[in-house]
Amino acid sequence: MIDKDYYEVLEVDKNIDKSTLKKAYRKMAMKYHPDKNPDDKQAEENFKAVNEAYQVLSDDKKRSIYDQYGKDGLQGMNGSRSSGGFGDFGSIFEEMFGSSSPFGNSSNRQQKKTYSYDLDAQIEVKLDFNEAIFGCNKNIEYNYKSSCNDCNGTGAKDGKLSQCPECNGQGQIHLKQGFMTFSQTCPKCHGSGETINSKCNTCSGKGYKNSKDTFKVDIPAGINTGNRIRVSNKGNIAPDGSRGDLYIQIKVKEDKHFVRQDDDIYFEVPIFFTQIALGCDIKIPGLRGELDLKIPANTKDKEHFRFRQKGVKSIQGNHIGDLIVQISIKYPKSVNKEQKELLEKLQKSFGVQSTPHKKPFEGMFEKVKKWIS
Repeated sequence: MIDKDYYEVLEVDKNIDKSTLKKAYRKMAMKYHPDKNPDDKQAEENFKAVNEAYQVLSDDKKRSIYDQYGKDGLQGMNGSRSSGGFGDFGSIFEEMFGSSSPFGNSSNRQQKKTYSYDLDAQIEVKLDFNEAIFGCNKNIEYNYKSSCNDCNGTGAKDGKLSQCPECNGQGQIHLKQGFMTFSQTCPKCHGSGETINSKCNTCSGKGYKNSKDTFKVDIPAGINTGNRIRVSNKGNIAPDGSRGDLYIQIKVKEDKHFVRQDDDIYFEVPIFFTQIALGCDIKIPGLRGELDLKIPANTKDKEHFRFRQKGVKSIQGNHIGDLIVQISIKYPKSVNKEQKELLEKLQKSFGVQSTPHKKPFEGMFEKVKKWIS
């Protein structure tokens, strides 16, 4: 990946503006960050390439030189081939990963905590298709963690912890990759700088106990799979009584008839071939009631008809999606004698129109014979 064009590395167009470039960098850096890809050498290489590309393209002067002369034009500058000039990378990573900056800034190092679990919690909640479309008041049942009283959340017997031998109590380890040094959370102590020698008998070294809770939450209309709802002060509880937040990850069940694509709704309407030949007016089910669909004669199979603002109300604003109907032409599986006679009579009534294949084939048979003779 390091030898790729910088624009390809960040998966952006050459005319991209700085704001969009920064968003693309964040996305790619998060994808390949060492903390998210432990022991993945390819991810490490990709991560270095992403940083190298952004370092150049985010600098107007370097970008101009690169656009004209490529990487060779950057030789001798504090650019893609040197270790300096990281600019606002640290702030970007602080925003994305909290204190986990890959550039080893000790001032950004995560503050140590003595308890062994995260305060924020996450659960998945499944919604019926209509619950997501129109919103609902949902009863939530979940488990949360609270500190073990006997070890004060440490997981260690009598709450006594020892200095982590892996990171020497720093909570982070440093890895050197080429010209860059990465700082990442210590995998042994998970950033606390301390480890357990003897496990607490009460919680078996977990540092917490599980409790159950139920509450109701308002699900907004238009929510979709992948959206999250943050509920303040419903997460896990620290030894000092402070409490994290609960993140509800939404998953929407599929519907038998309607298919959702963002804020648009699709569904298929089966139409018999005679209705297509003659044209017809039918009533179809919409999300909020009946709709009138006028199908002109000779409508094509898979053709779409769009009902503006009959889809899903966007969760992000006042936009309402569309309802898109797809036509599916249906033919009889079999015909009886009377139907066959009627169809043959209809066929003849169209004259030359009933054999549209004949004219394009004129002369083709003789031509093919010559090819194979």
